[in-house]
Amino acid sequence: MRKLNMEELNRLSVEEFKGVGKSPIVVVLDNVRSLNNVGSAFRTADAFLVEKIYLSGITGTPPHKEIQKTALGATESVDWEYSDSTKNTIQKLRENGYIICSLEQVDQSIMLHEFQPNPDSKYAFVFGNEVFGIEDEIIELSDHVIEIPQLGTKHSLNISVTMGISIWDFVVKMKILKK
Repeated sequence: MRKLNMEELNRLSVEEFKGVGKSPIVVVLDNVRSLNNVGSAFRTADAFLVEKIYLSGITGTPPHKEIQKTALGATESVDWEYSDSTKNTIQKLRENGYIICSLEQVDQSIMLHEFQPNPDSKYAFVFGNEVFGIEDEIIELSDHVIEIPQLGTKHSLNISVTMGISIWDFVVKMKILKK
């Protein structure tokens, strides 16, 4: 067994990424304060061919060296848009046929492993502030609130970890993987 070299990884160029079909997913960052987490969101979005990232509220925007440090160039491949209002973004996405799924711990959440996406639908995944989570107003606007079960003493995951786990789960369930 050996590690693959860069040529063997068959990575898309930015131009190829822009032209290839995307997963039926957009990401909404609701007041994410850490620029490193924003950069990680771009990198994860690139990895799973996410259509677009919506940056809302206090969420930082490219270009910024702290975002670039973790994005590793994914701000060039992944489309993004800024809005000062997460609520307006959610309403716009709903009007365009997206099912709104917030990743949060609430009393009536659906556990991630129990959530079954409809293969004919488009989804907007909302990720919230590192301290306060997703705004209550946005949770009320969500079609689903999904929770990642956790077994230890801590009951929160970093947003970048939450994003990676949840989008990977979705990609697998939707059979989006390509060999």
